[in-house]
Amino acid sequence: MSAQQVPIVVLKEGTSETKGNQAQRNNITAAKAIAEIVRTSLGPRGMDKMLVDSLGDVTITNDGATILKEIDVQHPAAKMMVEISKATDNEVGDGTTSTVVLAGSLLEKAEELITKNVHPTVVVEGFKKASYKAIETLREIATKVDPADKAFLNKIAHTSMASKIVSADSKELSEMVVDAVLAVAERSGDDQYKVDTDNIKVEKKAGGSIQDTKLIHGVVLDKEVVHGGMPKRIENAKIAVINSALEIEKTEFDAKININSPDQMQQFIEEENRMLKAMVDKVSAAGANVLLCQKGIDDIAQHYLAKAGIMAIRRIKESDMYKLSKATGARIINNLNELAASDLGFAKVVEERKVETDKWVFVEGCKNPKSVSILVRGGSQRVVDEAERSVHDAIMAVKDVVEYPYVLVGGGAPEALVSLKLREWAATLSGRAQLAAEKFADGIETIPIVLAENAGMDPLDTQVQLRSKSSTGKARYGIDVINGKVADLAAKEIYEPLAVKEQIINAATEAACMILRIDDVIASSKTKNDMPKPGGGPGGGGMGDMDM
Repeated sequence: MSAQQVPIVVLKEGTSETKGNQAQRNNITAAKAIAEIVRTSLGPRGMDKMLVDSLGDVTITNDGATILKEIDVQHPAAKMMVEISKATDNEVGDGTTSTVVLAGSLLEKAEELITKNVHPTVVVEGFKKASYKAIETLREIATKVDPADKAFLNKIAHTSMASKIVSADSKELSEMVVDAVLAVAERSGDDQYKVDTDNIKVEKKAGGSIQDTKLIHGVVLDKEVVHGGMPKRIENAKIAVINSALEIEKTEFDAKININSPDQMQQFIEEENRMLKAMVDKVSAAGANVLLCQKGIDDIAQHYLAKAGIMAIRRIKESDMYKLSKATGARIINNLNELAASDLGFAKVVEERKVETDKWVFVEGCKNPKSVSILVRGGSQRVVDEAERSVHDAIMAVKDVVEYPYVLVGGGAPEALVSLKLREWAATLSGRAQLAAEKFADGIETIPIVLAENAGMDPLDTQVQLRSKSSTGKARYGIDVINGKVADLAAKEIYEPLAVKEQIINAATEAACMILRIDDVIASSKTKNDMPKPGGGPGGGGMGDMDM
């Protein structure tokens, strides 16, 4: 062996590695950059973002999850911030912007400690403890409500929509949302409710204005009546919901029929007609005057249905079939021979109407529908898209309260009180954990301060006022964004679900802690051999091999 040191190559050529403080700083900076993007869209005075994708499609929104979903994020730490907003959206449906802003703010505070040589794991432990304490405090100050109290649920929906484009019409919309959620809520045990939001169908169509949005006690189908000779409106409809086709089935295997004379040909055609007529007769014998079919309906069957005065719609989506069954009380029939009068559903009106340029069928006025629809209208496609997102957020917020009936005053009031309580609690800790807990308190306080900044208030004055008002120990004082001052928000009836607040703190803390624990980033680069060759030749699969 010569004394010369032989270089040992462990990582593949082109792999980059960032270590220690540098890696942490990069990750924290990337995560903070994501938080900065959505920061200005928080609260009723928040601004919207216009996002243009690679195809030139435009999305205009201030929904945190939507903004981050539409941006193509490259940095791995930034991707984690996108993930928490997605998870929050799926879990509680609201508070996505707050989650990201809080996570960014916690990382910023942690960075100050790391710069002073506090070890990241100490910060992580301090943050974890503080987050438990924060949630404990939130639960103490939360108010229990009656999950079926419409007036209160209206306030929740109203608060959720206050920061959206639909805020001007939020009064009417929140009533619709609350009616929809309570219609599909199912009671399980005493005062326990379950809400499956899949049973609320939100359809959107550009045209009219947001005020033309309607709640339909039933289902809207984006299909038209199959035959021109059928009635376009049926009152007191008896509805058959059928999963099989009204067509002559082709045989599974190859079959040949030998026909020797024109008479046999004629008989063959007549027999097919007879079979189709028999199918239609079964439907009318059961007393149905509306037929909703998941599969196809033969032209000749359509003719017989029209003669019998039955309105028929075909090729309905499977998800809509379940909704129709829940709304009208009809049983989904797979075999026509089994159709009986007891299987039929009921609706006051089934009618084909023109919505903008399309013809849609409305199944309305079901007695006690377990599935309802909200038809969202708006001046242009962009407005309708954003209105639909706002309605979705409001539905989720109301659902959260119905399932977990605790609420807090909104507008940053609970955060202001929690940060105050955390500071008091931090004073009882010893060692460096105390610093981390104090930084966590500062981080939580960012939410009301960002609300104030977006409303054009002075952040420092606001912070001072909030701290003095919160010292009364009541979580009522927050940012009155509309009037630009610190005020009692319980009097303004601004309420938010506790479920959303808990999710925000949990998700933001977990993401921040995960990013803080990383001290080494090893990124492999794509070398030329890894790339698929253009043209899909051998060894290079074209589009088929690429992840689309």
